[in-house]
Amino acid sequence: MPAKYIHRRIFSPLKDFLNDSRAIGIVLIACTIISLALSNIDFARESYTHFWTAHISLSATGPHLPHDLLAWINDGLMAVFFFLVGMEIKRELMIGELASIQKSMLPVLAALGGMIVPALIFFTFNGSTPFHHGWGIPMATDIAFSLGIISLLGNRVPVQLKIFLTALAIIDDLGAIVVIAVFYATDMHFGYLFFGLGIMIIPVILNLLKVQRMIFYFIPAIIVWYCFLNSGVHPTIAGVLLAFCIPLSRISSLEHALYHVVNFVIMPLFALANTAIVFPSAFGHIIHSPITFGIVLGLVLGKPIGICIFSFLSVKLKIASLPSDTHWKQILGAGMIAGIGFTMSIFIATLAYKEEELQVISKIAIIVGSVISGVAGYYFLNLFSRKYKNKI
Repeated sequence: MPAKYIHRRIFSPLKDFLNDSRAIGIVLIACTIISLALSNIDFARESYTHFWTAHISLSATGPHLPHDLLAWINDGLMAVFFFLVGMEIKRELMIGELASIQKSMLPVLAALGGMIVPALIFFTFNGSTPFHHGWGIPMATDIAFSLGIISLLGNRVPVQLKIFLTALAIIDDLGAIVVIAVFYATDMHFGYLFFGLGIMIIPVILNLLKVQRMIFYFIPAIIVWYCFLNSGVHPTIAGVLLAFCIPLSRISSLEHALYHVVNFVIMPLFALANTAIVFPSAFGHIIHSPITFGIVLGLVLGKPIGICIFSFLSVKLKIASLPSDTHWKQILGAGMIAGIGFTMSIFIATLAYKEEELQVISKIAIIVGSVISGVAGYYFLNLFSRKYKNKI
């Protein structure tokens, strides 16, 4: 087969697809469907789920590293994802849409509302039950899936709304990490935490000295990641901290280098690994559980209500301002998409409940709430948006 034919028929269409802003969402959804299917087909279930949880730790004794492929993806590769998103946020804070104090305050306050209201809804259903520890489950927004869904809309939403959702999701997940550290962490090692924070001073100083060689930033970052991993703080936070230390002049080239690796390798692996969930044969007890009501309603209703109320109040009180080219219906649509909890919500569920049955109920409720939020947000934004000439 001639090389020109292969290039024209295979590589050119593939390149066009990868450069399409909607490709990220399409790939993530496809990976999720495939993973759920393989996890619940008799002949594939055991080998597929075991593949992600098989023991591959590199440390036999002493301080631990991730112990299986799932942990390496969530604790290791996702730190690279957080690093990329953190650089995008820094760029916008320094020279972009979030450079204005009023505009940067909006995602902060919106994220706060998006955490408080879902937690209150969950507590309404579970406050007087033994399940009340799960109030943190519907607080989180899944960055990877929420940005994947909004990317499906292409230029039908302004880039400023995507930046708003990105900033909101980052702040939201950082808030969730704080909640985990304060309310759910049971085995904190403050020696590792303080040592890691001390090492973090190195890239800060390098940035102040305008050092451009990235190797000098990455070496201390790996040490910080390892310290956070062993401290009880989620190690992906190391990626965000490093991102804010990178010189602004190097961010554009690093984003370009990491874009395809993160979006078409790390995020698909993340989707495949984290949706390897085996559904129970009967759903009656799940449907009627107060945990289900608290999580689903917290994500589907609590997220958009909290985000919109806090955003509206902050704008009316002139604490913040709406992003340019956006209107309130789009903020509501972004709030719906922010109801995609998924990874961080599942992680919090495993900390809140030690019983496997309660974890299964929580995970299924998270999937249901996330699917409803993603579909509703997508169609709502598609209905109330027009085509924009986005530059990125």
